[in-house]
Amino acid sequence: MEAHIILSLFSFMSMSSAFYFHVAEREEKCIIEDIPSDTLITGTYKVEQWDIKRQDFLGSAPGLGMFVTVTTYNDEVLLSRLYGSQGVFTFTSYSPGEHIICLESNSTNLISFGGSKLRIHLDIRIGEHDLDAVIAQAKDKVNEVNYKLEHLTEQIEQIIKEQNYQREREENFRMTSEDTNSSVLWWALAQMLILILVGIFQMKSLKDFFIAKKLV
Repeated sequence: MEAHIILSLFSFMSMSSAFYFHVAEREEKCIIEDIPSDTLITGTYKVEQWDIKRQDFLGSAPGLGMFVTVTTYNDEVLLSRLYGSQGVFTFTSYSPGEHIICLESNSTNLISFGGSKLRIHLDIRIGEHDLDAVIAQAKDKVNEVNYKLEHLTEQIEQIIKEQNYQREREENFRMTSEDTNSSVLWWALAQMLILILVGIFQMKSLKDFFIAKKLV
């Protein structure tokens, strides 16, 4: 019972993002995910096509596929592959930072199938394995519980990894902010010093002028 409660609680801590967006034919859409290093990312997508007659999104046309490309900000290609109208892609991050995930349809003649607008459902899971497939391999309740506990352990490790990554980012941001504040302070002091020197120079020049004119 306690294990079931713990598993239920951690099911709400799943690090995933599911959404959909619209694209035109051969239009590329990209999303950016900030990911720690050595992390498994699983993307599940499904493509629907706009049907003019029914005025609704239906199953995609035959032969429609999606190019999936994953790159880092250093232009390192982690994944570049053509998939079908629905599928699953996976990759592993080797360095922390932002990763760019791009999807593009391979069709150039969608109008002939009834429309040129697509709806792409995308679910990105960070640091998760397919628990259902693993549980399906279990032959009894004991193995099922063991698999769930292993999955829970992986989630905890991923959460710790994510927390450490965010802590490192926060530390880098704080150091950058402190350096910026220090630079601004020194620049303000330099400006103040320059103003003081200019004021002293003007007062001395004015005094020398009065003395030269014998006004004082």
